Amino acid sequence: MTQTTNIPATRNEGWGFNGTMNEHAEAAWPLAMTAVANATGESLDIVRAFLDSRFGRHYADDVLNAFDDGRSLPDAIAAATSRWMAWTIGRQTSKNYGIPRGLPYLTGFVIHCGICDEIAA
Repeated sequence: MTQTTNIPATRNEGWGFNGTMNEHAEAAWPLAMTAVANATGESLDIVRAFLDSRFGRHYADDVLNAFDDGRSLPDAIAAATSRWMAWTIGRQTSKNYGIPRGLPYLTGFVIHCGICDEIAA
């Protein structure tokens, strides 16, 4: 498990995952960073790009839905991560974003956001 002192801070406090999580953002950020990095095998910098994106906002919506259903924050993050890993990239999403079809949804969008972040740099 990654130490929270090594977790990069958000670059998008008002939007993406952090903005959606509102008062839970500070506690949720390191948990989500670690969960997504562990699930996808991607670096924390690439995971940050995902969580700071509009896709990170949608992922946070799933976390909040699970949290509102009575799960603890760590369990809500685990549930959202499992859900996004269970979905796969379909034909239309592959065509729209260039993500290989059949890849787990979370992995695909984490990598996609990492590439977009690198191009923008």
